[in-house]
Amino acid sequence: MSMQFIAPDRDHMVRRDLRKPLLFYGLVTSVVSLCVGILLGRYAICPEENPSTNVAKNGTFLPGIPDSIIKDGDPEVTERLVNEISKKNIEEFLRHITLKPHVAGSENSLDLAKWMKANWQEWGFDDVKLTPYDVLLSFPDANAPNVVRVLDDAGSVVYESPLKEANLTGEDHPDALPPYNAYSPAGLIQGDMVYVNYGRIEDYNWLKNNTSIDVTGKIVIAKYGMIFRGSLVQIAADHGASGVIIYSDPKDYTLSGAAVYPDSSYLPPSGAQRGTVYEDNGDPLTPGYPATKSAYRYTEDSPKVKLPQIPVHPIGYGIAETILAEMGGPEVPLDWRGGINITYRLGPELKSPGWKVQINISTTNVIKTVHNVVGTIKGAIEPDRYVLIGNHRDAWVYGATDPGSGTAVMMEVARVMGNMAKAGIWRPRRSVMFCSWAAEEYALIGSNEWAEEYRKALRERAVAYINLDTVVTGNYSLSARATPLMYHAVYEAAKKVPNPNRTDTEHPTLYDNWLLKKEWKDEDGNHLNIPSIGSLGSGSDYATLVQLTGIASVDLGIGPDYSASPVVFFPLYHTIYETFYSVKRFVDPDFEYHRAVSQMAAELARSLADSLIIPFNVSDYSWALNTYWQTLNREHGAKLRDNLDNYDELKDAISNFTRESQKFKERLSTLNRFDPLATRAVNDQLLLLEKAFLDDEGLPDRPTRKHLIVAESSKNAYAGSSFPGLSDLLFEIDAAPDVDARWERVKQHFSVLLFTIQSAASTLSDVISFMPGLE
Repeated sequence: MSMQFIAPDRDHMVRRDLRKPLLFYGLVTSVVSLCVGILLGRYAICPEENPSTNVAKNGTFLPGIPDSIIKDGDPEVTERLVNEISKKNIEEFLRHITLKPHVAGSENSLDLAKWMKANWQEWGFDDVKLTPYDVLLSFPDANAPNVVRVLDDAGSVVYESPLKEANLTGEDHPDALPPYNAYSPAGLIQGDMVYVNYGRIEDYNWLKNNTSIDVTGKIVIAKYGMIFRGSLVQIAADHGASGVIIYSDPKDYTLSGAAVYPDSSYLPPSGAQRGTVYEDNGDPLTPGYPATKSAYRYTEDSPKVKLPQIPVHPIGYGIAETILAEMGGPEVPLDWRGGINITYRLGPELKSPGWKVQINISTTNVIKTVHNVVGTIKGAIEPDRYVLIGNHRDAWVYGATDPGSGTAVMMEVARVMGNMAKAGIWRPRRSVMFCSWAAEEYALIGSNEWAEEYRKALRERAVAYINLDTVVTGNYSLSARATPLMYHAVYEAAKKVPNPNRTDTEHPTLYDNWLLKKEWKDEDGNHLNIPSIGSLGSGSDYATLVQLTGIASVDLGIGPDYSASPVVFFPLYHTIYETFYSVKRFVDPDFEYHRAVSQMAAELARSLADSLIIPFNVSDYSWALNTYWQTLNREHGAKLRDNLDNYDELKDAISNFTRESQKFKERLSTLNRFDPLATRAVNDQLLLLEKAFLDDEGLPDRPTRKHLIVAESSKNAYAGSSFPGLSDLLFEIDAAPDVDARWERVKQHFSVLLFTIQSAASTLSDVISFMPGLE
């Protein structure tokens, strides 16, 4: 039987073989599309999100990731933190800190650093480091202390100032350095003397316009107050003075007829205010770079090193009375008179013919090793984001108020937070760093060198800085100075702290009392219904962190009602009498107000470290920029319009920033808060906003001041300034010998300012729509 072979239909077979994979792929595609739709509906649109808590019912959608990554801070932690803060502990910390003088570079200061490190380690910190720097410090010669003399016409000594402050309490002070101004050059200067009020530029202008007195080659004597002492000395040198005597006038540091220390906190006649007269920040010999072992160091006579050029010495009003009583010349104007019972005269000659004033300064500069202490409680979710809380450790003598009050407060916050983390009760979302800075009194040196060394990491990772220097000087009200991003967080923290004045039942919180005592008013006097927050100048460690790394910062404290008293600051400042006794007896006997600042700092740090979304309100920055513009426009607007064709573009740039701020807030209000990548992206925008106002070139003639919106005045380092670069350049511009060249610099800096504000606005834009160019 034969078989017939039939050839297969190849086209039919191909079609039949293709049907199977096509059906399979179609089925897979349908399933994938369904899953994607479900995920988009569930996690992008988020219909099941609880709007009151912003927490997903089913947790994060990332497999294997715990729900803690999308949860906000636990409100119960606030109550526990606030309640755990002990005023008794703060008191004992302060007692220990003030047992011995601890000037920067001393063994006593290093001993305190080691004590802090040991405590932080015991309290469960995850990492504690001493960070050393070799820096230029300045000390008087113990064997030949600085002195001021009055000489007769034969050159014989008629009067010589005491070498030390009087011992008023019977205590021994073997380690206490005598009064001096750090970085004053050594020298023997003698001659006529001119009284220059507070030594401000306007005081010298008054002398020039109303008298024939020329201070060139003469010693000037000035009152402490109104401006930073370093600015006072530089202004004197700029006017040709040969030396400076600075004294604390009783009109500014006492009340007429009132008791003085040790019977009150008012300054006694022998009290002399120590302090630096170096105007820049950081180690003088390593500008711009950290003073590590391998650092290149300029010599002291290098043009790169801006040390003071004329001798200067501080005295109390007891010594000043003897010297001022010898002055001749016309009487001073009424508003230049102080509180000493003499006739204040301008000089320059003394009453007795041929008599002279002499200053003998023996202060020398020496390189010493100083140590910061930095301790970290590691964050559970975002350990690479840092909330910093700090204060300097060094003091000119005992430093019970400056800086001891802040150090004691910080130690108590560290104890409570550390022990809670150690016990497993709480761990912050972000890392919290506690910082004890060295050599702040000299030139903010410890914080500056640390910021220089780690600026790249800090610019990328640091969220905020809370400064606790000189935190209790009275009991009237909370005071705060801050960059605008911090306003909202500061207000909210103050609302959670009890009012330390327990008798004031109508104002139960620290915030309520603050609002009552210091309500913010606009330039027209309108009430804003929020407490006033000042701008940051310099004078403490926040300055270096703001200027070098762009960290949003706040400086906290509780003080007296300065508006009701002629006393300008706490009277015993930087004297040997700033002791534990002075705080316990006169300032805060029960440490209630220290506890309140500690509670405030703890809650603020917790909020910044624990909140799912960093508690910054970008609209506060747009409001602040508009306020700064109003000040600039009021003071210099007409002049700027006459010389800048594009002056109105500054207002336009601020308006654009305001629009971008509002758009950002709108996007934030609809953010999927249980998408950890979305929250991280928004937090990065918030973190980077403050840093966007930095300019690598710095302010004109001040390259270390890199923040174009927040910086101190170049004429007074203590005071903040609106648009500081413009303010510097516009100061007395009409009298400048190079007025045309100065206006060119104004135009150049104005252009940089416009660019910087626009650039900052772009950081708030949608992350792929930050370029406003042509379509």
